[in-house]
Amino acid sequence: MKKFVSISLSVFLFAGLSAFAAGRAFAEGEKIGYVDLAKVFDDYQKTKDFDKSLEAKGAGKQAERDKTVAEIKKLRDEAELLTGKAKEDKQAGIDDKIKALQEFDRTTRDALRKERDGMVRDILKEIETVIQDFGKTQGYTYIFNDRVLVFKSSTGDLTAQVNKVLNDSYKKK
Repeated sequence: MKKFVSISLSVFLFAGLSAFAAGRAFAEGEKIGYVDLAKVFDDYQKTKDFDKSLEAKGAGKQAERDKTVAEIKKLRDEAELLTGKAKEDKQAGIDDKIKALQEFDRTTRDALRKERDGMVRDILKEIETVIQDFGKTQGYTYIFNDRVLVFKSSTGDLTAQVNKVLNDSYKKK
């Protein structure tokens, strides 16, 4: 998940650099702030809740997988005691179980990844919306991603304020 956040933060970085590249000088009295997007993302209760949910789903799928692996092991132990046609038939059943396990692994991994990617996307959009609304209501001219800045004073850090707005709105839902 952190890799996806890093990629998303890079997109925000590019957008911030583009604003600087435009060459517009900051006028006196303009309100400027920055937000640590990674911290907002990690501290957002919805992110934490989603991580717990995904871990629980992963644990459930692992339990299913472990059950199938135990069945395969049992079938292999039984096959060791057999000979001839019976052993071949048992091996065919083992092979089918192994293929089913591989398919289960693939589909589970893909489903969990898609769910995670979708939720990360939704959370990042939500964070962006909150930052935009916060900037408008608080009279900011610019709010940057903290990774864009070469120097930053803690007085311009809006991370805690954005986190509070985000988590308060999540609690209300």
